[in-house]
Amino acid sequence: MKKEIRHINLNEIKDPSFLKELSYKELDALSFDISNYLVDITSKTGGHLSSNLGVVDATIALCRVFDFSKDKIIFDVGHQSYTYKLLTGRDLHTLRQKDGVSGFQKRDESPYDHYECGHSSTSIGAALGMAIARDHKKEKYDMISFIGDSSFTNGLALEAFNDSKNHEKNKVIIILNDNDMSISHAVGGISHVLRNISISTFYRKSRNLFKKMMSLTRVGRGIYRSTRRFKTWVKKVLIRTSFLDSMGMAIVGPVDGHDIKEMEKCFKKAKNNDKSVLIVLKTIKGKGYKYAEEDKEGRWHGVPPFDKETGEFVKNDNYSWSKYYASLIDRRMEEDQDTFTIVPGTGYGSGLSPLFKKYPSRMLDVGISEEHAFILASGLAINGMHPNIVIYSTFLQRSYDELSHDLARMNLSSTILIDRAGLVGSDGETHQGLYDVGFLASIPNITIAMASNTHEADELYKESYSSSHGPFAIRFPKTNRVDSLETYPVPYGSWRKILEGNNIAVISVGPIINNLEKELLKYENPIALYNAIYILPYDKEMLKEIISHNYSKIIIYDPYSIRNGLSSIVSAYLATNGFKGELVIKCIPYEYIKQATIEEQLKECDLTVEDVLKNGR
Repeated sequence: MKKEIRHINLNEIKDPSFLKELSYKELDALSFDISNYLVDITSKTGGHLSSNLGVVDATIALCRVFDFSKDKIIFDVGHQSYTYKLLTGRDLHTLRQKDGVSGFQKRDESPYDHYECGHSSTSIGAALGMAIARDHKKEKYDMISFIGDSSFTNGLALEAFNDSKNHEKNKVIIILNDNDMSISHAVGGISHVLRNISISTFYRKSRNLFKKMMSLTRVGRGIYRSTRRFKTWVKKVLIRTSFLDSMGMAIVGPVDGHDIKEMEKCFKKAKNNDKSVLIVLKTIKGKGYKYAEEDKEGRWHGVPPFDKETGEFVKNDNYSWSKYYASLIDRRMEEDQDTFTIVPGTGYGSGLSPLFKKYPSRMLDVGISEEHAFILASGLAINGMHPNIVIYSTFLQRSYDELSHDLARMNLSSTILIDRAGLVGSDGETHQGLYDVGFLASIPNITIAMASNTHEADELYKESYSSSHGPFAIRFPKTNRVDSLETYPVPYGSWRKILEGNNIAVISVGPIINNLEKELLKYENPIALYNAIYILPYDKEMLKEIISHNYSKIIIYDPYSIRNGLSSIVSAYLATNGFKGELVIKCIPYEYIKQATIEEQLKECDLTVEDVLKNGR
């Protein structure tokens, strides 16, 4: 009688211990169910879909072999942890929602989460540090770095991997999830090495065949014992070795990342090994869901809610600021052959995918290598080209040194388009774009600006190409753009007075100004409204005029930055130049803003337009 395959109720999982009781057929059925579950959940909540579909089988195998109530695993990037969260007892129906389950590992969410990383390439260094501390305390558990989506090609990962040679006694298991993809397609020489590591399969098969043949006789067995030199020669001559071979750790792979049984064997060997192990898994990003599996642009890496039957996204991003700035780049690159655009693996998210086909030699995707992006831009700029660097605010943080030391110090003409500036919603603390003005303002020679509408965006982008400027940073949020039919001058470094007022003035910046203007026009007592288009250099003449008006109250409203942004710059000027009235500062508080919708986050911070205008009544 054929044994019926048992299906697990995914909503009743408490911990991974049940996995050891399942047959491989039941594990395959579980994998299928989890994949469907992830598609269903993310179709409602949005999230990182294709990367999670690619690691369902690997996560099941890991949870079968290791005891993660003791052993520790770091997913890198942490957005690959959905299956792990499910298997460790978390219901994903509140994924990325306010007060719900995070889209990344979170230490305060579960004792099974041992580290947090929303940015890439941190897991090897963190795992090594935790392993050194473990051994210092004479504790016993395995430390695992599960690294993928091209996180391994970033300098941070390579620095840590290099340092692991200095700590060979501190065992770490590194599982390299090679899916030939970054956020979109993988780029660069290391990705090429990983794609070709499968050549070592020939070496392994040759070695095993030789061993089998020699073991048939006593003479043969003697020959085999004396052929280590021959084995080394075969390896050097017949396969292309890489720097991976010389790092002092055992290297296993490639292993089929969708064969649970094969992975189990490898993980058990790694667990029983007394030194560090690198296991290379070959996985299919988006496995099991047609639209995600066929995606090579990165469309299904991070998704908004979607129709799971048709693959159509619910949210229309045609009116996003990202798409609009991409259109400005397109127009400029068509007119100017000396314009280049650099993007660190986020081309699809910033609306640039069509441009890679249109300008293949001048659209440069450096992968998850933000620091290199700015050095590359410096080299282009110093040789007479004009580089655009299109980068998310949260990833720009990684490039501070290169932006300051190389691009700005040499005052090189360049345009930095800062995508996702301000609150970003459901990605939570690690992805909020709130800090760039604070650290950019500390760098000499840099311009920082933010448009409130498409006309100002046009003017700022055009101004960024003036040879009299060095690095020119233009910020824009993760919201729909505001179109403008009105045209007016936007001189360099100047602000714009939008509404006249009597006793109260509001100084603000960015698209929120359009909402402010609509609300202020309803007031009986006029309130002045100023648009601080240029954050640096700021408009001293306009500020002098504001002070001379003797407003009884000035409200600085910046929902796109912490206090170290526009608020700090303007309040410092007012305080040192004779303003005597009341100063109200409304900006993002000094804390890490948790996941929720952008509207919910603004309410939590008392930063809706209504909250701000309470101070004007």
